[in-house]
Amino acid sequence: MSVPSTAQGLAGTDFIAAQRRNRRLTRWLLYILTSIAMGLGALIGAVLVAQTASTEAELHEYMVPVAIFFALLFGLFSLIWTGISLAFGDRMLAGIAGAKEATREEEPQLHNIVEEMAIAAGLPKPRVLVIETEIPNAFATGLRTSRSAIGVTRGLLNSLTRSELQGVIGHEMGHIANLDTRYMTIVGVTVGLIALVSELALRGLSFGRSSNNDKKGGGLAAILIVFLIVFAILAPIAAKLVQFAVSRQREYLADATSVQFTRNPEGLIGALRKLTEAAKPFPGASGATQHLFIVNPVRQFTSKTWALFATHPALEDRIKRLQNLGA
Repeated sequence: MSVPSTAQGLAGTDFIAAQRRNRRLTRWLLYILTSIAMGLGALIGAVLVAQTASTEAELHEYMVPVAIFFALLFGLFSLIWTGISLAFGDRMLAGIAGAKEATREEEPQLHNIVEEMAIAAGLPKPRVLVIETEIPNAFATGLRTSRSAIGVTRGLLNSLTRSELQGVIGHEMGHIANLDTRYMTIVGVTVGLIALVSELALRGLSFGRSSNNDKKGGGLAAILIVFLIVFAILAPIAAKLVQFAVSRQREYLADATSVQFTRNPEGLIGALRKLTEAAKPFPGASGATQHLFIVNPVRQFTSKTWALFATHPALEDRIKRLQNLGA
């Protein structure tokens, strides 16, 4: 008896290795983001010393220690802010999206599918949320596999077949199993911190300039200010590109994990086609949350879109990978 190509493809796919590779890549990207934040802090500290030092001795004595202090301060603040987000981020996201918990009596089929995918993943069943909008979409949230939730829109429930809905729920369960929701929370917080500090740094550069002529570090301050301006402009852009890169890779892996759970790539392929065609903004979906949905509700991407600025892979690329899974 011949083995179906889909089954052969799944058998040839090393999901454990893919998950490890994806997590390793994400850790490196997080290191890059933290380095950007700390580098920005160090540069701000150096500019402050150069602007305020009255003697050459003060300049040489305080430049490096203050720069290191500010770098560590920014790193610590990033960790604290991330901790706050990790503690409350899942509830905040559900609130922003306008998702309400649905009981088994209200949505029996949805609960059954979520339960099936939880069993396939070997994880506790997530809470089930519904967003009352006719635009089809879905998201997952949860900082631990034992405390997670899957949210779907009313439009998703009304427009998909059972196998398509199973593919979508499998995708979101994949995000939970792969700890994507935790990583994306950390990445989003760090990117937001870098953007905020960069804006504050640019606004605060005017302070102290008028007295630079009386300071020993005036010339050095001018050079450092130029570096700070360039860094403060480019840092948020670089951080955003890192965030998008994390998001794209995790969408590919969640697609593959869905097929691992359902053993049916056609269900997810059909769902992705329907969701992409009907994708539109809706209350609760914004630039801050767009990367968390299975398809971007704010902007659509094609193979011609510059990949660096895409939060999700192009539909044709996702489908091609699903069709050739394990090849």
